[in-house]
Amino acid sequence: MTKKNTLPPKTSTEVQPAPESKPVEETPFEAVASICTVLVVGLFILTFLCQNFVIPSGSMEKTLLVGDHLVVDRITLAPPTSWMPLVRYREPMRGDIVVFLKPGEPDMFLVKRLVGIPGDRIHLRNGIVIVNGVAQSAPHAQPTTFENHSDFLDEFPAVPPSVDMNATETWAVDAPNYIKDGDLVIPPGKYFMMGDNRHNSLDSRYWGFVPRENIVGRPLFNYWSFKTPEDQYEQTGLGNSLGWMTHVAVHFLTETRWNRTLHMIR
Repeated sequence: MTKKNTLPPKTSTEVQPAPESKPVEETPFEAVASICTVLVVGLFILTFLCQNFVIPSGSMEKTLLVGDHLVVDRITLAPPTSWMPLVRYREPMRGDIVVFLKPGEPDMFLVKRLVGIPGDRIHLRNGIVIVNGVAQSAPHAQPTTFENHSDFLDEFPAVPPSVDMNATETWAVDAPNYIKDGDLVIPPGKYFMMGDNRHNSLDSRYWGFVPRENIVGRPLFNYWSFKTPEDQYEQTGLGNSLGWMTHVAVHFLTETRWNRTLHMIR
């Protein structure tokens, strides 16, 4: 008999489809925790690192315009802390544009240019700021002309501030104590601020020195700028707010100053 070669029967391997993985659903607790995390991080950034501000007046034209929205660095000019050792801190310097709390009005933020630091002796002559005997170049500042010249503003402090000139009563009384040989001598821990729009700026000439602790930070860049009337931010009431919001929505493309978007502040 002939022995037949027998091969083991072929077996077919069936491929079973992998079970569909069900998406992991987020529990209500996890959702709330995620939202809280985002809010905490955002609050930390807005409180300690940076903040946004809008320019409400023309005191810094042409450097800053009404309707400019700024991102402000709140760290660099802050008092140094040990819990953030990698941050570069420094003291405010002449020429810095700074955001600060107005002396005597702790709820009012202002933005001006710093022109005098502690120990400086300053005065103005025909609108030119002279610091420690040296005239300062100010290409950003509104020039003084025959038409806009003001003895109080352009020759400060040759004409001392007074209530009649809209100076605060406190500054009108204190200012003469800091004037020596025609110069205003800035005391320790204080700073002297002026707006670039020199003839339309209520600044240190009117209300005096800014304490170091009032300085909040310095603007970094303009993230959005919209053509805005100078009195817009003084308007109150729900009707005015809704009307302005509607105006912005309708004219967003045509009245946004696109050339100022992400414009660095100097």
